[in-house]
Amino acid sequence: MLAAVGDGSFLMHSQEIETAVREAIPLTVLIWEDNGYGLIEWKMDLTLGEHDATAFGNPDIIRYAESFGATGYRIADAEELLPTLRTALDHPGVSIIACPVDYSENLRLTARLGQLDAAL
Repeated sequence: MLAAVGDGSFLMHSQEIETAVREAIPLTVLIWEDNGYGLIEWKMDLTLGEHDATAFGNPDIIRYAESFGATGYRIADAEELLPTLRTALDHPGVSIIACPVDYSENLRLTARLGQLDAAL
């Protein structure tokens, strides 16, 4: 089973790692780590032209996962994602993957997509 979540969402429900470990549920959680509510920030920027109160600090996700008895992985380079994901999915227990993500391109992408839509 695979769950892909942002770090904000993960932290709101991270205690469920304990349940998955205790119940021996084969679970891999891929965490998009941006130290904030990145998608909310993106929506605020689109709607309001600015954002506020969307950043936060994260614990060490790997050590946090391991404190529950899960296996933790950290992605340092994009090429590591697929092999790490395969390893984690093959693991019989709970695996947590922390993957840094940069949402700064989102507004530029949205603008480009809007231009494409306007051209139709």
